[in-house]
Amino acid sequence: MKARHRRFAWIAAGVAVLGLAVALVLNAFQSNLVFFFTPSQVVAKEAPQGRPFSIGGLVEAGSLQRTPNSLDVKFIVTDTAQRLPVTYNGMLPDLFKEGKGVVAQGSVGADGVFRATEVLAKHDENYMPPEAAAAVDKAHKGTRNGGMSMNSLSTSK
Repeated sequence: MKARHRRFAWIAAGVAVLGLAVALVLNAFQSNLVFFFTPSQVVAKEAPQGRPFSIGGLVEAGSLQRTPNSLDVKFIVTDTAQRLPVTYNGMLPDLFKEGKGVVAQGSVGADGVFRATEVLAKHDENYMPPEAAAAVDKAHKGTRNGGMSMNSLSTSK
């Protein structure tokens, strides 16, 4: 085998190994990628079926139900336009409260109930994930204040 052919074989093998490594990394990234949806998007069937995703919004006031002697919790997440029932089995974060922002990861069952595997509460009174803030603002458009968004109301004087 000539030196040129041997060098070409090594380069081809290196490119093949590099391609395999990139394919494995992309596959791992794709399987761990979790998308964010609002209750309006979930109700409109825009969320993936049979695959975990995150929902975000506000915990509806008066919707929190705890099962006695259990870690089972039921509550409703809303973006002020649509409501989505959520069930969760586990310890809720200390900052979890009705009327406050929440992000939950899980999937929707055949009955339309979101089964959360993880629940996160917002960590600061002024913070809301940008996606959740945009979704709540979008839900407010056209339903209040003659179609003006909450952001446009706070910036226009």
